[in-house]
Amino acid sequence: MYAVGDKVVHPMHGAGVIEGIREIEIVGKKSKYYAVRFAMGSMVTNIPIENCENIGIRDVIDKNEAKKVLECFRDLPVTDDSNWNKRQRENMLRIKSGDIYQVLGVLKDLMFRERTKGLSTSERKTLGSARQIVVSELVLSDVAEEVDIENIMQDTIEALI
Repeated sequence: MYAVGDKVVHPMHGAGVIEGIREIEIVGKKSKYYAVRFAMGSMVTNIPIENCENIGIRDVIDKNEAKKVLECFRDLPVTDDSNWNKRQRENMLRIKSGDIYQVLGVLKDLMFRERTKGLSTSERKTLGSARQIVVSELVLSDVAEEVDIENIMQDTIEALI
């Protein structure tokens, strides 16, 4: 069980801080929820405590692991499947995995594709989600500020072109 102030990652929304634990009654049933404020944007959501494991809520990586993630971003090969449907389906599965390294691969692939070929509306949305998930976790791990992380990633992509 997490406590107020703990840093957690939601697989589809990114990293945030638990601001409180609330008891909410829905259809006559009282349940406890974590109130999580996400690092990027101003979104706050309630996550049912009893479903955290099923949802994939996990701790934010530590600073050393975050450094490895940034290094991995530089070293990851870019993959490019020409089949849009297959690419989008695989990207969504990778994001839903909750594994930062899987999401990192989606982020790099889509950033590269955006610069070289352009993205569909759906892929732009996926890129935004992947960016939010990765950057928010890196920011909460205290490895660097958001702008610095974004610059490192942009410079990496520019070096490939």
